[in-house]
Amino acid sequence: MSDQIITVSNVSKHYQVGQSAGVSNINLSIKKGDFVAIVGESGSGKSTLLKLIYGLLAPNSGEILYKGEHLDGPHEKLIPGHDSMKMVTQDFNLNLYARVYDNISGMLSNEDIKGKQQKTWEMMEFLGIDHLSEKRIVELSGGEQQRVAIARAIITEPEVLLLDEPFSQIDAVLKNQLRADLRRLCSFLGITMILVSHDPADGMTLADDMIIIKDGKVMERGNPSEIYANPLHTYTASLLGNAFVLPSSEARSLGLKPVKDKVMIYPEWVQLKNSWSSRRYLIKDVFFKGFYEELLLEREHVKIRAVNLQPGSFKKGESVQVLLNQFLEFD
Repeated sequence: MSDQIITVSNVSKHYQVGQSAGVSNINLSIKKGDFVAIVGESGSGKSTLLKLIYGLLAPNSGEILYKGEHLDGPHEKLIPGHDSMKMVTQDFNLNLYARVYDNISGMLSNEDIKGKQQKTWEMMEFLGIDHLSEKRIVELSGGEQQRVAIARAIITEPEVLLLDEPFSQIDAVLKNQLRADLRRLCSFLGITMILVSHDPADGMTLADDMIIIKDGKVMERGNPSEIYANPLHTYTASLLGNAFVLPSSEARSLGLKPVKDKVMIYPEWVQLKNSWSSRRYLIKDVFFKGFYEELLLEREHVKIRAVNLQPGSFKKGESVQVLLNQFLEFD
């Protein structure tokens, strides 16, 4: 028996001129139990793809299969959305003036009241919101509302959980906590999770399988660490790691010897050296990032970026010696 739970075959969805981006000729399959992240810039088509997978949109061409069977679109189903999936959207879709407990328990039937109560409390405890049970949704922060929305979605034990920009309304600390909870949910409950995000950190932190999408097309997919280390496109490197891309002519002026058209370098690949044999660069700016700094450097009118793990050791306007010994080439 195949472990593929979702198959997308030659799927295209195009909107009218002036509307948000669609997708073109998408082919992909998703394994049961995987955490998949679809990452791309705003307007890349990632949310459209998520809605197609859920059944909220119908493709103009191609087909989506769920466990090998045709997935009905909105014109084929009275209530759009696959019964074995749940989707958490950016607006959460909660009853703002009802209690947290009621928002979550309301997803279960009343056939077994005791079991319903037990399951609701277990879900709230699992997501760390049991202490909020009597509060109304309107009284909660964005991060707390997000947890309620996730609890509400998974209490019915769906096979697939779809998440549309789940961290867009919460701060960095809560984001890290929620990322850890989602990873825990995926492994503990065995749910297949599909997340879309414009923030590549979400994909690199959470995903078993990351899909990079641009202009409605899949650019590349694979394990996040492998994609980061060996991207197929400069777009991917720029999206994931703030890489800088130089034409080969500029790269040669910096002492590199590429044979292809373009060179890509991640800032952490730029070594700051004390050796006088390396080349000197002017520090145009210093950006404090906490435990490290990012330096904007210039030599012969070519700008590059570097990571400095000793904040305060370099000042704007000073010169620094740099060694560029790692880079990737692209046609």
